[in-house]
Amino acid sequence: MVAKALTIAGSDSGGGAGIQADLKAFSAIGVYGASVITAVTAQNTQAVSAIHPIPDEVVTAQIKAVLSDIQIDAIKIGMLGTPSLIEAVADAISGFEGPVVLDPVMVAKSGDVLLADSAIDALKSHLLPRATLLTPNLPEAAKLVGSGAVEDQAQALLGLGVGAVVMKGGHGIGDICTDHLVTSAGTRSFAAPRVNTRNTHGTGCTFSSAIAAFMAQGRTLPDAVARAHTWLNKAILAADQLNVGQGHGPVHHFHELWA
Repeated sequence: MVAKALTIAGSDSGGGAGIQADLKAFSAIGVYGASVITAVTAQNTQAVSAIHPIPDEVVTAQIKAVLSDIQIDAIKIGMLGTPSLIEAVADAISGFEGPVVLDPVMVAKSGDVLLADSAIDALKSHLLPRATLLTPNLPEAAKLVGSGAVEDQAQALLGLGVGAVVMKGGHGIGDICTDHLVTSAGTRSFAAPRVNTRNTHGTGCTFSSAIAAFMAQGRTLPDAVARAHTWLNKAILAADQLNVGQGHGPVHHFHELWA
């Protein structure tokens, strides 16, 4: 049986992040992908020029349509945008018993804001307690629980009800990029040399989707994170081969299949 995963996220017309990145990651790893679109963005490698939210009831209908027919093994959640949509998604997946990977998408690589500050409390109240895994970068973690040491931020997030946290190191400094998986059992770190490229658009979406894909295949959380970390590093190493756009180009999701 082929594993199946569902992404609930926004659409990136440039193809590097959001729904498009999620489905590419699922496919590259060998998982069938279904999708629920929460917003349509006019976006390229340089900027987000427009955002059109999908009505809450339409997002709910998409989720119900998929879950009522397809045996989904894991869910990845990305861009949501508003408090009411966050509540609607939380309600729509309340009966889902598989792993949920939540990527708290707040700001695009271009710097454009994708999650209103008013929605942060709703995210913390309604979706964080439902998440098997939360995958914030350093700025997102600071918005959720305030600034501080990475370990302290992770513990604060666990205190909000999250099952586990991957504190992503992409926004850090130094020659080594380290992601930290923090659970109630302790911390496990995954390090790789930082790649000198500007083509990192969609790395957050891609990483969380890769984790969800590996979990959909039945792998344990630590194994899924380890495999996703290695796979994404290779996708970043191959990113310059694509030569997409004039800004922050995408990573190469299909680096193992074609160049």
